[in-house]
Amino acid sequence: MTEKSLLQETAGPLPSDQDASGRTLGSEELALLAEAIKSAMLFSPKGRFVKELEARFAEALGARHAFACSSGTAAVHVAVAAVDPEPGDEIITTPITDMGALAPILYQCAIPVFADVDPTTCNVTAETIAARLSPKTKAIIVTHLFGNPCNMTEIMSLADSRSIPVIEDAAQAFGAEHRGHRAGTIGAIGCFSLQQGKHITTGEGGLVATSDPALARRSFLYINKAWGYGDKNPDHYFLALNYRMSELQGAVAVGQLPKLPEVVRRRVRTANELTGILKGLPGIVTPPVADGDVHSYWKYCLRVDPDVVEGGSPGLGKELKELGIASAPRYIQKPAFECEIFQKRKTFGNSQFPFTLARPEAVDYDRARFPGVYSGLERILVLPWNENYMDAHVGRIGKAITDAVRRLAR
Repeated sequence: MTEKSLLQETAGPLPSDQDASGRTLGSEELALLAEAIKSAMLFSPKGRFVKELEARFAEALGARHAFACSSGTAAVHVAVAAVDPEPGDEIITTPITDMGALAPILYQCAIPVFADVDPTTCNVTAETIAARLSPKTKAIIVTHLFGNPCNMTEIMSLADSRSIPVIEDAAQAFGAEHRGHRAGTIGAIGCFSLQQGKHITTGEGGLVATSDPALARRSFLYINKAWGYGDKNPDHYFLALNYRMSELQGAVAVGQLPKLPEVVRRRVRTANELTGILKGLPGIVTPPVADGDVHSYWKYCLRVDPDVVEGGSPGLGKELKELGIASAPRYIQKPAFECEIFQKRKTFGNSQFPFTLARPEAVDYDRARFPGVYSGLERILVLPWNENYMDAHVGRIGKAITDAVRRLAR
């Protein structure tokens, strides 16, 4: 394709997951929504769509149980509640994540203990987790950032040696695999998000999956205010919330779920195409994918060397913006532990609880502890990605990056 035809075919905004241009929502979802509305039963415990979603998702994932809930944040909260920490227990996690994956830890009165990350993938590793383990460690949360799976073989070996459950935050990793195993099925419990920008969407929504019957029981109850639906003598067995998904969301999700394999296939194909275009470009490192793994590309994350590319990640991002290509230098502007909730311990009133129960080392956020976090955030440039990118879109993005890097070459 010539440069002129490339520009003609891709003139205007790229497909976006913030509108119909980058989503797979269509007639299937509309038909199922109509069915839900005609039924007049939108309450999921008595409806059919959420139950159907749960059964189909568990089967597709290869898990024994799956439960739908109101958001990805709710999914993480359900998982944390399922492992049932005591006040002051510690849960190891990553500082490169959404606050929705951290607040549930505090709401369950546990202490988030942040591990460093690999600066290239920005994922936690067995080595960085091991450095934060203590006798108070109740669980480990791993986030498969951008759809690139963590090295779960090494992480599970470490966790199993200490009998510590692993929660997989797979909100960005539908369809990702580590050595033939689906992300979200390797640890004790997996969490997924159906938020607007995820691989499939219901606007807001979440899923938890597990093959452990005890964790499944706790998860089901926690979503339902701990009310024992179906029990002989049901009661509210413990403190819990209403995290149910409505039948309207369930209907949309039932329409979205069969599209997921093709969504992942398209994302992987076009991402691989861009990687090929950028191969060997000075100062640019494309997303690393370990042998035997499947990166499902929620986003496409470059690593930019500021010693080679003037201005580094922000400089390249500015150049791309002028060419009509969005990007997010750094992904997040600061590690989670630099937010006020951790720095000022803004939790329940002025109590600072549960930080009042924390070991000093558990809440030590000295930069020296996190070289990988700061190096990673300094250099990454995150590109939006979706299933409706065509070859011409990828060519346009690749050319823009290549030309910009050449202009910025030191």
